[in-house]
Amino acid sequence: MMALLPLVYNVGMAFGAATGGLLADPVNQYPRVFGNCEIFRTFPYLLPCLVGSLTTSLGLVIGLLRLKETLVIAPLPAADTNESTPLLSTTRPSVLQPKSMLALLTPTFRRLLSGNWLAGLAFIIGTQVYPIFAATKPSDGGLGFGTRSIGFSLSISGIAILYLQLVVYPRLERKHGALKCYQMGLKIMTPYYFMLPFLSMLASHIERTVGGGDAILALPFPESWISHAGLEYCLLWILLVILVVFQLVGDILAFTSINLLVANIAPSRATLGASNSLQQLITSLNRLVGPLAAGSIWSWSIKHQLPYPFNSHFIWVLCGTLMFFSWRLSLRLPSSIDVFASGHTQQRRGGV
Repeated sequence: MMALLPLVYNVGMAFGAATGGLLADPVNQYPRVFGNCEIFRTFPYLLPCLVGSLTTSLGLVIGLLRLKETLVIAPLPAADTNESTPLLSTTRPSVLQPKSMLALLTPTFRRLLSGNWLAGLAFIIGTQVYPIFAATKPSDGGLGFGTRSIGFSLSISGIAILYLQLVVYPRLERKHGALKCYQMGLKIMTPYYFMLPFLSMLASHIERTVGGGDAILALPFPESWISHAGLEYCLLWILLVILVVFQLVGDILAFTSINLLVANIAPSRATLGASNSLQQLITSLNRLVGPLAAGSIWSWSIKHQLPYPFNSHFIWVLCGTLMFFSWRLSLRLPSSIDVFASGHTQQRRGGV
């Protein structure tokens, strides 16, 4: 069940990004349909925001009406009572008493959370800065893509997510274990961040040497491929697709496994909620800090004519470095966390 959470998140990321790119600025993208809509001319990003708002509202309604409480508390056993019996019982024998948060922070759990924090921060920074990077002119270190091309490039992962998550990952996890899959995912994602910004050099070459290269890059992807298919432009998209798929494979391996490992490391079933809440706290902090850092670092890097790695590559080098250190931390995790600890009658020794 824990492995399904990244599936839902990844599907939402892929299709949400594609929807945003396809619906942005509808007056110019679809003049026959929205050409006379003054509100979308004044607010070109209103349509994707409305779709996102309606989707979130639908999720809220489903959650309120259909979700059931998962904490089942058995009724207290009947007993003889009299005038001196307290009305409220001080014990609830059917509910396990969880440990404190500090008791959960064993050395292994701290190491796991630290690696998750580094990997999650790198992933969120990279995810947030990619649309900006893709829209930036090649001369400034970007790809020069238009809105629909950006949406198409973000939706590539949606094609492969279901197969990788539902078919490939379970087989790899059964064969190698969640820890090996986690380490493999971090290792795969690390070179992605170092290699992605070099595509800007190819885009810059297209902009300089191909007639109307800047206009070709800004065209929606299918139209530009059919009408202006050239070796350099085809190579740009082929390399981009390969890198995106690599990143997707690493994402699924790493962030699906981290949910399993956090559940495994909980010493008892009573601490599963606390363990997962600490992981979600780390994720929420990354979602707060990541977008702020992404925009600021990218703006700083393209404004200064500094040598590599402090040029437009800097934010990608930073993400790759964070992912590398996360991978190094994962190598120090014991193989025992592949076992579901809360299923044991006794807590394992050795700090786990």
